[in-house]
Amino acid sequence: MTQDGRRLRGLRSRETILRQAVELSSVEGLDGLSLGRLATATGVSKSGLFAHWRDKEQLQLDAVEWAVRQWTEQVVGPALRAPAGVRRLFALHEARLAFYGDGVLPGGCFFFAVQAEFDDRPGAVRDRLSRSMRDWQGLIRRLVAEAVTLGELADGVDPAQLAYEIDALGEMVIVHSRLHDGAQALVHARRAVLARLRALCPDPALLPEESQ
Repeated sequence: MTQDGRRLRGLRSRETILRQAVELSSVEGLDGLSLGRLATATGVSKSGLFAHWRDKEQLQLDAVEWAVRQWTEQVVGPALRAPAGVRRLFALHEARLAFYGDGVLPGGCFFFAVQAEFDDRPGAVRDRLSRSMRDWQGLIRRLVAEAVTLGELADGVDPAQLAYEIDALGEMVIVHSRLHDGAQALVHARRAVLARLRALCPDPALLPEESQ
């Protein structure tokens, strides 16, 4: 096998391992992500894992990066293809709900599962998680501000406040879907954000009817 072929095979192996790492972490958290547990789940030897990661912290950091990329590709990317303004803002919320509803991750959401582990633990993993959450909130705020600038949300809307509300309603789906009625939680979260945006939008016809 050529050097390029070996490199490509190594990259594919790494991608497969990280995908499994994020799936496991969505259920068990990053603390439960041991090299032994991952070796069992992937069928890769521990020595094979050590070829990619020198220690557990680096594996955790790379898992966060992979989860960020997955979220960007499956939630953010599709939403940004919607028309700028309030429709793009609502598309982001719907893409998030679709990610949860489709069961992409067995635990529902990687970030929800791991944030409680590291919120009081200083270090590189906490810093990376914190940055990813700030980036997510920042994106929602920017989309709100964009909709205000385009005249598709009322002038007095506070982007930080509305972004917080939208994010909180999305996050509650994870809580309810694991312990209560997941399908109904998706319906409630969609209706709640839609009603909020329609009430703030000078032209509610830009958005779906609340009953849809």
